[in-house]
Amino acid sequence: MNRRNVLVVDDDPDILKLLTMRLSAAGYGVQAATSGEQALASLAVNRPDIVVTDLKMGGMDGLALFEAIQRQTPTLPVIILTAHGTIPDAVEATKRGVFGFIPKPFDGKLLLDQVAQAIRTSAAGAHGDEPWRSELVTASPQMEGLLRQARLVAQSDASVLISGASGTGKELLARAIHKASKRADHPFVAVNCAAIPENLLESELFGHRKGSFTGAVYDHKGLFQSAEGGTVFLDEIGDMPSALQAKLLRALQEREVRPVGSAQPVPVDVRIISATHRDLEERVKSGEFREDLYYRLNVVSLVIPPLAQRREDIAPLAKHFLTEVAARYGKHVNTFAPDALEMLISAPWPGNVRQLHNVVEQSVALATSPIIPATLVQSALRNEPSGLTPLDEAKRAFERDYLIRILRITSGNVTQAAKLAHRNRTEFYKLLDRHSLQPSMFKTPKQQPARVEH
Repeated sequence: MNRRNVLVVDDDPDILKLLTMRLSAAGYGVQAATSGEQALASLAVNRPDIVVTDLKMGGMDGLALFEAIQRQTPTLPVIILTAHGTIPDAVEATKRGVFGFIPKPFDGKLLLDQVAQAIRTSAAGAHGDEPWRSELVTASPQMEGLLRQARLVAQSDASVLISGASGTGKELLARAIHKASKRADHPFVAVNCAAIPENLLESELFGHRKGSFTGAVYDHKGLFQSAEGGTVFLDEIGDMPSALQAKLLRALQEREVRPVGSAQPVPVDVRIISATHRDLEERVKSGEFREDLYYRLNVVSLVIPPLAQRREDIAPLAKHFLTEVAARYGKHVNTFAPDALEMLISAPWPGNVRQLHNVVEQSVALATSPIIPATLVQSALRNEPSGLTPLDEAKRAFERDYLIRILRITSGNVTQAAKLAHRNRTEFYKLLDRHSLQPSMFKTPKQQPARVEH
């Protein structure tokens, strides 16, 4: 079991020493602070699993410290000790979310019982080596607080809306929530609502019946049915077309989907996690996003901060990506030069974690020694000014992915694929040639022409 850490705060050195001894003897790691201000500074560096604080202190008192902690990390439990406790104080403190309230002189057993209970019930003991969060590398107290909230919400079936700039890792967080949930043994199915043409998105989500439209040559289950018992992740939900928003709302309310071309609804049991880089409240105000759907999706809101606001994550992420990319490329590159790492830490990172990964990958690809120098990092940063793909490149990538998807659906049948794409065969073959795609790549073995032996 992981060693749990407790931050104890008291301006009386004797009480502080006694608390430290009691908790250390029980196997906890203990950080000590003599004031609320010192405790907040400590929290910014090392995030504990629980805080035990005195109520009456010079400067910032225990309740003020609790309120500051709540603003930063609402799931971090706080137990308050006081020699001046009254019933009204205790009632007021617990109403505001304080986990426990213990009068001085404190009962050692009661203290240890409350600390143990707080860690059990709050999920505050989440640690980086737990499988559910293994893909999320962080040393940031801000991110640790977010992961505590994620672990808590994972225990329910509440819909979650993850907000954050492009490249911050919204899908990774969604996968972590799925892995920590009771649905972990069932599928996690992701769909980017902005990447699929509007006329295909409904079919992708809800399925279609054979013959329901030109090119529908077989029944298609759709992602909701494919994720039965698991989680559907709707990325870039803010870009979902208005007409489809109403159908998604109905599916969520009735817990059933109606495939295109079918008169019969199909029951589904899925958990919805959605994500967006847009301000959905503003889109609701402008009429671009349905208010009722917004509240249905936004039962719990999680906001991922941009990388520039959690610079303590840059070094561990860069080292993690370095190890991963070097292994993939088969190169003996194992560290950054100090000035290269300093350059990474001080860069603006408008493209967030995705841009950092690209910079590390470029650096590893061009490295000629085990140590990546600052010149390579500087060059890679110059090649990634915004962390965004140029529009023409993005269009080309989307077009290629779209063609691959449609050829997979039709098993390489160009006539059917051209009809689905609303293009004639000549135009469609030109598109395939542009991306060096051969229809034969997508045919099943039965469809491959027989080999003639001579």
